[in-house]
Amino acid sequence: MQKIDYTFKYNTKRGRHGWLRLTPAYSIALVKEILQCDSLFATENPARNILDPFCGTATTGVVAAEYGLNCTLYDINPFLIWFCKIKSKNFNSQELDSIIKKVTDDLKGLDANSSDYWIPPMKNIERWWNKETLAYLSSLRNYIVTTWGKLNDTDDYNLLWIAFAKLCIETSAADFNHISVSFKEETATYEWDSVKAMFLSILLTMIDSAKIDLSGSVTIIEGDSRLLDFDGKFDTVITSPPYPNRISYIRELRPYMYWLGFLENGEEAGELDWKAIGGTWGCATSRLSGWTQKNTCLPDCLLKTCAAISKSNEKNGKAMATYVLKFFDDMYLHFSNLRTHLLPNATIHYILGNSSFYGNFVDTDVIIQEMLKELRFDNINSRIIRKRNSKSNLFEYLISAKYVA
Repeated sequence: MQKIDYTFKYNTKRGRHGWLRLTPAYSIALVKEILQCDSLFATENPARNILDPFCGTATTGVVAAEYGLNCTLYDINPFLIWFCKIKSKNFNSQELDSIIKKVTDDLKGLDANSSDYWIPPMKNIERWWNKETLAYLSSLRNYIVTTWGKLNDTDDYNLLWIAFAKLCIETSAADFNHISVSFKEETATYEWDSVKAMFLSILLTMIDSAKIDLSGSVTIIEGDSRLLDFDGKFDTVITSPPYPNRISYIRELRPYMYWLGFLENGEEAGELDWKAIGGTWGCATSRLSGWTQKNTCLPDCLLKTCAAISKSNEKNGKAMATYVLKFFDDMYLHFSNLRTHLLPNATIHYILGNSSFYGNFVDTDVIIQEMLKELRFDNINSRIIRKRNSKSNLFEYLISAKYVA
């Protein structure tokens, strides 16, 4: 029932989809299944415009483009926007061959400089890497900056930055056997030659998959998914928003974002999480006490669940009840604004999980279905696609509906 082939693990060895991991990501197998069920490949009804308003690492967009479809990706995280632009672009094969030749030659003579190169100001960074590994990563980063340049969202050499980001995780003490990040008891120690070899191997694998062109087109937009402030009409939505379970995407993305310059301190991480739906990092939690409900049409079942959570824990119950209420309040605003971007009879598909607080289950699928009814969507249905872990009654759902203008 856990269906590993529906999770990020299915993607790890499949071309571009394995470039960088994001634990909450869903698999390309699930996207393909949804596309096929929607008959999007039928010549009499081809899908021309697909939207993923919580695009993450561009799983929906790249799958769609692999099938020659057009897809628009939307997210509030600037790192994910940059990554999606590189992951979904078509590359120049000759340029990629030149990059590999130069990097291979450069690494042979590259020493780990004893100078104090820049190291990201991550809190508790020693939990991730020991002193020697940090020096090696810093030396390699300095090579990329001085030889190739800072990252941007157009040039083919940005693959070096993605390879470096992946190297940072693979040399770290982070343990991703859980939905959230944990750490091994000791940081690993590597030789400089081993670090260079790992980097080159990662880059070679990425370049092999980057040489395969995408036949469809992918448009990427940075913005607030609650507001969806952009132009465009779509006949299909395939996405997976954050879940109401206090798992922060910023926590897992943090090492990438620090090393690549998207974060400078923890306050910035908290601010970004506060702007995102379901954010729980730093100030995103402390500000819950000052938050007020925006929508008055939220389902009674949600309000009853929040009331039960509030009473269940004297210390944190009220804050967690507000967190859950805010999550669905934000999602209601998202669905309300989504309607302005849907063509008549458009289908929407949302992958979401339920959660539990102090023994009170948050029935995400039921709450979302009630909100869609309120917003006059039709043909609403939900099915369990997998059990999320060994705990009972924690599932992942595929919630689908049709929009009738």
